[in-house]
Amino acid sequence: MGTALVYHEDMTATRLLWDDPECEIERPERLTAALDRLRKCGLEQRCLRLSAREASEEELGLVHSPEYVSLVRETQVLGKEELQALSGQFDAIYFHPSTFHCARLAVGAALQLVDAVLTGVVQNGFALVRPPGHHSQRAAANGFCVFNNVAIAAAHAKQKHGLQRILIVDWDVHHGQGIQYLFEDDPSVLYFSWHRYEHGRFWPFLRESDADAVGRGQGLGFTVNLPWNQVGMGNADYVAAFLHLLLPLAFEGGYHLESLAESVCMTVQTLLGDPAPPLSGPMVPCQSALESIQSVRATQAPYWKSLQLQDVTPVPTSPSTHSPEGRPPPLLSGGPVCKTAASVLSSQLDQLCLHPAPPVCPAVALTAPDITLVLPPDVTQQEGAALNEETEAWARPHESLAQDEALTALGKLLYLLDGMLDGQVSSGMVATPPSAAAATLEVAIQRGLSHGAQRLLCVALGQLDWPPDLVHDGRILWLNIRGKEAAALSMFQVSTPLPVLTGGFLSCILGLVLPLAYGFQPDLVLVALGPAHGLQGPHAALLTSMLRGPAGGRVLALLEEDSTPQLAGILARVLHGEAPPSLGPYSVASPEDAQALMYLRGQLKPQWKMLQCRPHLEA
Repeated sequence: MGTALVYHEDMTATRLLWDDPECEIERPERLTAALDRLRKCGLEQRCLRLSAREASEEELGLVHSPEYVSLVRETQVLGKEELQALSGQFDAIYFHPSTFHCARLAVGAALQLVDAVLTGVVQNGFALVRPPGHHSQRAAANGFCVFNNVAIAAAHAKQKHGLQRILIVDWDVHHGQGIQYLFEDDPSVLYFSWHRYEHGRFWPFLRESDADAVGRGQGLGFTVNLPWNQVGMGNADYVAAFLHLLLPLAFEGGYHLESLAESVCMTVQTLLGDPAPPLSGPMVPCQSALESIQSVRATQAPYWKSLQLQDVTPVPTSPSTHSPEGRPPPLLSGGPVCKTAASVLSSQLDQLCLHPAPPVCPAVALTAPDITLVLPPDVTQQEGAALNEETEAWARPHESLAQDEALTALGKLLYLLDGMLDGQVSSGMVATPPSAAAATLEVAIQRGLSHGAQRLLCVALGQLDWPPDLVHDGRILWLNIRGKEAAALSMFQVSTPLPVLTGGFLSCILGLVLPLAYGFQPDLVLVALGPAHGLQGPHAALLTSMLRGPAGGRVLALLEEDSTPQLAGILARVLHGEAPPSLGPYSVASPEDAQALMYLRGQLKPQWKMLQCRPHLEA
């Protein structure tokens, strides 16, 4: 179905007509810079372009009062002095004669995208809009925001399409208090915001931007704020927030033009199914980030069973000052603190080298002639074998690889693996005879390490043991799921039983597999579905899909030839970048699975810092 892009040139019309250092950073270049970057990276051409429309006043009324809508409508005929006087009645806002038109287009673009996704026209999409919306409230403009685009889109999805559970993830340097106010008593909308807070010293300087704001009435537990209390948060801090807070709940600044444009490109690439680039830098969350994460987990634990499986004891924090004297200038408009944040951001961008590569498609190698798959159109199905002499040399030490069928499968695996490591294909899947699964996996590990992979993560499911000929040199992280018992033989060799319930499986992925994977930062991930692996298709798809992140999409899945075509097809589609199917109703982890997870996390935390979700306490 593809990815939609919604944009309208008219949204660049509104601009500041007078001198105002606080508001001058909200300018048309925010949109044009992002669009130019999308075009230079070839991403706009890969999207389905949807036309934006003006939202009706009835649609604006889903969250805004009639009096406020009327007030904004009247700005179309006001002069410069009148516009400036009206703007001064609000916090960090300016009006322009085109504001009403532009703001209606921004809302309408969001509604067009919601309709396209929920009616199946597209799989996902990106709305590139201006003015923004998340600070706007029922009867007040705020923080450059006129109409609350996201809130109206959520209300529209509920009213028109009958949605009963909506997750809003607000990723911005500032807290989106407008969305929070509009849905704080609504249990059908889960609002998650991570934002710069600095103990209340950063705009919008609100007490309710802290972690202890959890909603009210029926909406208790459906407002989640993750306040960052220091600047310069890195990759490890955000990944820790994903794994230990946002994703467990979901299973159920000023504008830096370069960073904004790059962020737009990376978001659209992800929506298109392209693998994300590997993360750089040491994967060790800072103590301030862990303090914030643990504070939110402890606050939210009474409302979310998925947070009750691990230690969520509150930790002491620095005293908050919510009405500080000598506030820094809001909205990253200057000042030493803001310049520090901007320099950190620029440094991170330089390190990441965010230059999207041309899309590289997955490949599938099958040997059984009776397996018929329905594959995405640009997934290559490998037919012939290659590297015959080299294949025989790799197979010679393994008796189980002597049969023609196993040898053919091995040849295809080697050819596919070389293509992945050379950058010719992004990911792949190979089917092997059941009797040759263990030997094929061992060859895949050895070949990967000899062909350029410096660190290789192997997630082995079922009856697969550490190959006896492999050297324990720290280049391989071996994680066996469906082991006989929870055991950490070393920091690089971990075994855990396969959880029996969906909640336990999710906790295992988020609380163990992914923290280890991101901490290890592999060049290549092998997912091996061996004998008696016990995974259902949706579970295998979710695991494979989420393991695309740590290695920049380089995931090779190995499965047995007697696997169902449905399983092979699902894996091929998630490797292509499609979303995995639903796991069905959530069920809490069994006591045995929760105990096994806590045991392993306790054993491995000293070596793997990404497993930590609370700061060290000084004696």
